[in-house]
Amino acid sequence: MNQIKYIGMDVHMAMTVIAVLDSTGKVVAEAIIETKAQTILDFLAGQRGTLHVTFEEGTQAAWLYDLIRPHVAQVVVCNLRRNGVPENKADKSDAKHLAELLRNNGLKAVYHGEHSTQAVKELAQSYSSIVSDSIRVKNRLKALFRGRGISCSGTSVYSSKDREHWLHQIDNTAVRSRASRLWKELDLLTELREEAEKDLLAEARKHVATKILRTIPGIGPLRAAIILAFTITPHRFRTNKQFWNYCGLSVRSKVSAEYELIQGSVRRSKKQPLVRGLNRNYNRALKEAFKGAAASAAIGQWKTQFNTMVEGGTRSSLALLTFARKISSITLALWKKGERYDKDKLKYTHAV
Repeated sequence: MNQIKYIGMDVHMAMTVIAVLDSTGKVVAEAIIETKAQTILDFLAGQRGTLHVTFEEGTQAAWLYDLIRPHVAQVVVCNLRRNGVPENKADKSDAKHLAELLRNNGLKAVYHGEHSTQAVKELAQSYSSIVSDSIRVKNRLKALFRGRGISCSGTSVYSSKDREHWLHQIDNTAVRSRASRLWKELDLLTELREEAEKDLLAEARKHVATKILRTIPGIGPLRAAIILAFTITPHRFRTNKQFWNYCGLSVRSKVSAEYELIQGSVRRSKKQPLVRGLNRNYNRALKEAFKGAAASAAIGQWKTQFNTMVEGGTRSSLALLTFARKISSITLALWKKGERYDKDKLKYTHAV
């Protein structure tokens, strides 16, 4: 008889605690093993029957999902906070609690579909790295000309057809050689960027989430792929504020002397918090994606709202921040619900 087993895994960087239940809920095996691919696969190979595995979402979740999925009947990556934690909080009890919830069909999967996001994340990181390297080379190239009093505003200095014109303005042979090598480096990076973008878009198309994201104003195929790759799943973020922090769109404020003594009574001061800009600890790729989406929406579908805000006295930079936060909030809500963008359901607000 083919026995069904439910395996809960409490995964840590070095070690993984495992609890195995049978169909009646009885613990039939427990183990503490290294969090290494072969060790995990060896443990699963030693378990007879139909295996159903669950573990919590975390840093290693995507890697573990891809590793285990071909070897078991089911893998459920979950967010345990939705289901509550066991009374006796410990690694072994956590693993057993996960297995019990899986046995009772009490877990909601975080990852959906056949493919995890690991591949698209790797390709997005490759693409982002190449983009960053390209920007560095461009900055070095302009610095070379500016350092010699040669004005080089705009993008003409990067163009292959104008390079002879720029070289003729340099009278030093060594500097000319340096500029030539920088252009060659830029050409190679441009070629690599095109390859990386093509691979990223091809992989992102395999995910249903990108079809949802692409319906949102300002988000095209490339931005959808970047958002998917670095967000991984919207269920990581319980509120919009948490997502704004991660995307670098959260406004920081500072206040001192919150309380004051008035006629012998302690009262809260009426001082307004000082705005100190946006938070500094954030995912740069996501911030660029949402800022770019806001700029596109401001000259596209939301042009009327943008003009109204600016004409009403709102600085254009603040209006774009409002749009970026609005787009990120819409992204989080629609992605969680699995719904596409519908402008008729959107209640627009100017609030930041």
